[in-house]
Amino acid sequence: MRALHLGDLLCAVPFLRCLRAAYPEADVTLIGLSGSDGFVARFPNLVDRLLPFPSFPGVPETPQRPGEAVAFLQACQRDPFDLALQLHGSGRHTNAFVSLMGARASAGFFLPGEEKGYPSTYRAYPGHGPEVKRLLALARHLGWPESGEDLEFPLLDADRAAYGRLDTALGLSGTDYVCLHPGARDPLRRWPPREFARLADALASSGLRVLLTGEAGERPIAEAVAAAMHRGAEVLCGRTTLGSLGGLLEGARLLVTNDTGVSHIAAALCVPSVVLFLHSDAERWAPLDRELHKAFAAEAAMGNSCLHEVGGHRCLADGCRFRRRVAAGRPIDREEVLSAAFSLLEARGAGARA
Repeated sequence: MRALHLGDLLCAVPFLRCLRAAYPEADVTLIGLSGSDGFVARFPNLVDRLLPFPSFPGVPETPQRPGEAVAFLQACQRDPFDLALQLHGSGRHTNAFVSLMGARASAGFFLPGEEKGYPSTYRAYPGHGPEVKRLLALARHLGWPESGEDLEFPLLDADRAAYGRLDTALGLSGTDYVCLHPGARDPLRRWPPREFARLADALASSGLRVLLTGEAGERPIAEAVAAAMHRGAEVLCGRTTLGSLGGLLEGARLLVTNDTGVSHIAAALCVPSVVLFLHSDAERWAPLDRELHKAFAAEAAMGNSCLHEVGGHRCLADGCRFRRRVAAGRPIDREEVLSAAFSLLEARGAGARA
């Protein structure tokens, strides 16, 4: 059970490799968000099917639908799983959900100091360290074979075909380009468009082509970056599928992104990146390879996310009066980001600072 978005699922791939190595013949079901079918299709060697997570009290990723949750749990109890794994985090709320599934056995995490009543297949949730390593701590606890810490993002034939069409439309072949990803689901995780624009101008001045990526709904953010630039950039928001975005990143000299799922795709494809953490935990979510990927976090970064809930979701609205922004002790320095970007480019033999 891991009802989280793409980046969080990619961080679970090393754990899933361990699971498959421990139980090579098992039928593995992901209980995840309804949009996770693309992840399952990309990893048929690790996951066999998706069972959409219905909702559960305390889990904000889905609207609360008590009737659906009850029906889901009753169906699980009628045909119980042999093993249910809670990979959603500390288990504060989700351990109850897993328990109600009625599986023959279960494993996962509990909050430190709250081990009473849990079987030996559970362990205390690590309070520090990268997400990949936190999940692998459970695999080690269960005695499963080691399968490495590297992320994966397999590019399928359809992905390469979609990228080929994009390549032809944009004329990317033979050009050095960089991808900038100025969006993020949570507005508080977004580096200001004007900062992205100044960074993009500096990269463009060195002869690099600048591509602004994102989902269709992030087009206004990317267009704000392009409008603030003195040099040209191409806005690709809404023009890429997940797979063609992977192909685009694979050919990029560099990615500069907020802390969002595209960062983990770049890590999986070994694409150099600079990742900006304004309102999230860099220790937990930054790529493991700190030579190929550079992480920058605002000191005393943003305060607590909005606790106001709309339809069961944590509110992420830009103008919500319940949200508050805590002044950072030191914001992310654009010159430091720029220096890291050019250092990564020089290490790959592309681009010279103008």
